[in-house]
Amino acid sequence: MVDAIFSERRLANIYDDVDSDRSDLDAYIAMIDEFNARSVLDIGCGTGTLACLLAGRGIEVTGVDPAAASLEVARRKPYADRVQWLAGDATTLPPLQVDMVTMTGNVAQGFLTDEDWASPLRAARAALKSAGLLVFEVRDPAREGWREWNREQSSRHLEIPGVGGVETWTDLTDVHLPFVSFRMTFVFETDGAVLTSDSMLRFRSRDEIVESLRRADLIVKDVREAPDRPGREFVFVAEAAGTPQDGSGSAGNGRVVGPGLPKLQPGAK
Repeated sequence: MVDAIFSERRLANIYDDVDSDRSDLDAYIAMIDEFNARSVLDIGCGTGTLACLLAGRGIEVTGVDPAAASLEVARRKPYADRVQWLAGDATTLPPLQVDMVTMTGNVAQGFLTDEDWASPLRAARAALKSAGLLVFEVRDPAREGWREWNREQSSRHLEIPGVGGVETWTDLTDVHLPFVSFRMTFVFETDGAVLTSDSMLRFRSRDEIVESLRRADLIVKDVREAPDRPGREFVFVAEAAGTPQDGSGSAGNGRVVGPGLPKLQPGAK
């Protein structure tokens, strides 16, 4: 089930206002330049911010996401007509051969079971050209960032054009490691509507992620810090190696859950 922040139209329409600072994407754009990637698959593309930025730079981009409401927002952005948008998950990809696969924000942590996580990794490996790269970020569980996920530290009031005032905050609802659950609340001042979005993330260790990548025939080339949140995240750069275990353009079971919660919420920089 896709989180309401991405699947509920009223929330999807304000997602980019809630998460207006996307400086976290600068690192991905820099790595695309660093590795001279000319074609990119963005898994869990959400409202398409990265995909459209890349398309505007002349990159061939495919964005996949299961949330129709988010894709509606994505298709309205500049350069959206240059992106191949796919409604679906890692099991529905057509045959692709790209230079880089990305999973930004909290996409990687939204895959909760081992098989859920193995599925997008197999899909990424199948979609990559020889020596192509998978790049994604995860939160370092040792930092226990969820301790900051409370109304006192996360509450904000936004004035959104065409929408009006919106108050939003995040509450931690459960910690049962490696799983952490939280609820985002949105109060629309124009009509008093209160909408919520419940989410769960899995906090995997660095070693656990390295091993899961190895099983998917992806070799870790580098583990970097997220420039926008130094010391709080790992950014993995993994290279396609050998012959994909699944020779098709899709992977076994599992799903894409969208880009996770906005980075201005839990664990804010």
